[in-house]
Amino acid sequence: MKLTQQDMARILGITTATLRNWRKDKPSLYKIVMQGFEVEDVKETLRESLEKLERMGQNLKNK
Repeated sequence: MKLTQQDMARILGITTATLRNWRKDKPSLYKIVMQGFEVEDVKETLRESLEKLERMGQNLKNK
């Protein structure tokens, strides 16, 4: 799921202005934070795919 800047700021406990300032003034910090959100997104996608595979396996067993 794609998070908005407001979502990310809320999760981090900061304002959206702080997030924008990090992007401008602290690009390395901003990059690390964005990579962290990307990792979480990939983990969620993998979890969903694993659940789908497990359901497919169950369906094959039931046939």
